Formats: sequence, structure tokens, C-alpha cells
Amino acid sequence: MNWSAKLRPAGPPLSPGPASKAKPSPTPAAAAAAPASASANVRSSNGLKEFLWLLSDAEHPRILDLGNVSQATLNFFINKGFRISTEDILRSWKEFIASEEDSLRRMPPGQESAKVSQASLAEKFLKDGVNYPAENFNGVLVWDLLDYLDSELMPRLMDRLYDILRPGGAVLAMFHSRTPDRYHRYRVHDDHSIEMIPAPTIAVHARSFQNREILDLFGKFRSSKAFVARDQLREALFLK
Repeated sequence: MNWSAKLRPAGPPLSPGPASKAKPSPTPAAAAAAPASASANVRSSNGLKEFLWLLSDAEHPRILDLGNVSQATLNFFINKGFRISTEDILRSWKEFIASEEDSLRRMPPGQESAKVSQASLAEKFLKDGVNYPAENFNGVLVWDLLDYLDSELMPRLMDRLYDILRPGGAVLAMFHSRTPDRYHRYRVHDDHSIEMIPAPTIAVHARSFQNREILDLFGKFRSSKAFVARDQLREALFLK
């Protein structure tokens, strides 16, 4: 897939700052519209619209959804001829950490040397939890989970996503510019909008990324495009 050939015209760039000259600067887009229906928590998503457009050349594209499993999202992609896999990464990570901590508490006295670092735990989790062949997917839906992940897991997950994406594959991610009022999960509403569903909190909002930090995190990817909305939720597309 040729990003430059398919890239839509856009507005002024989202600057990463002077310290990021070596990184690809996001190609920006016009601001997304305000939520389509406040009562239904449906918001317009230029990022989703562009994500689908970028993958439209692929025959039966394969998608990985890293968010909460949603039957509506599954049906949406299946009806379009996509093949979709799901991994509720945030919930799985929290359950994995809880299990590891419980195992540590059960250790007999004197076996402290068996304790492992957070980095080792992140490697172990990804080995079992996101175990897909290289270049297996055309696209990945990350939603806003990078705002919540542990700092040791986050860069390792990005390396894994890069490996399992096919050349020309796209990642759609979202970032809160400030701490959200509450935790949400997401599902696809239609081709150009998503539904934000209030849900019990399973992780504390850990960070609000600056543009430069986002570019650094996706440093392996060759192109990017940002969408800034009026509801404090930024969308970004990254192309392998």
C-alpha cells in the first residue's frame, strides 16, 4: 500500500517541536467534528474513516483489535469482509500482573532471587499474549490504551505491533490531551464514527502524551497523520 498515493489533502501540520527533527512529522487533518450525539456518546472519527480507506486496497484485510471485545465492532468488520482478531490487552495485562504478584506472595522464604523485573514481566506477557506471526495484519486498532499501559510494557508492545504488521499496514490510536472524566471502552458505530461507552475503571489514566512523545513511541513507523478534535481526544494514524 502506498501511503503517499492514497493520502488525503490535509491542513496545517501538528508540530512535534524542534527536538524531533529526526522523526517523521504527522501529516495533520482537519479537526474532527464534535460528538455526533452526546446522549449516545457517539463521536465522529476521521481517524477510523481514514483507517478504513487506507486498507481498502487489501483483499480480505486482517485486523487486530486490542480493546475491549465488542460484538458490534466484530460484526462491522466481518460484514465488510475483514478478518478480525481480538486481544483485550489492558485487561489481560492487569490480570497477568495480579497473577504474578500472587505467585510472588506464595514463594517460600529465601527465594527472593526468583523475583523478576517489570521489564521481564512485560516480555513474558507479550510472548504469550500477543503471539502472532510476523506481517500477519493489515491494521491494528489500539484505541486509547497507550494512555493506560505501564511504561515497561508500552514500548515493547509497539515493537511487537510493528513486527506483526504487514508493510503498508496502519495503526489507529487515540490520546487524551488531559485526564478523562471517566474510563470508556469503544466500539465502531459506522464507517466514520465510534461509540464511547462508560465502563468500570480497570486502569488509572497514566499519562497525557505530548506530540514529540507520540512520535518517539512510533519512531519505527515511516508516516503518520493526526486528527485533533474538540473533545480532548486526539486520533493518530501510523503507517509501516
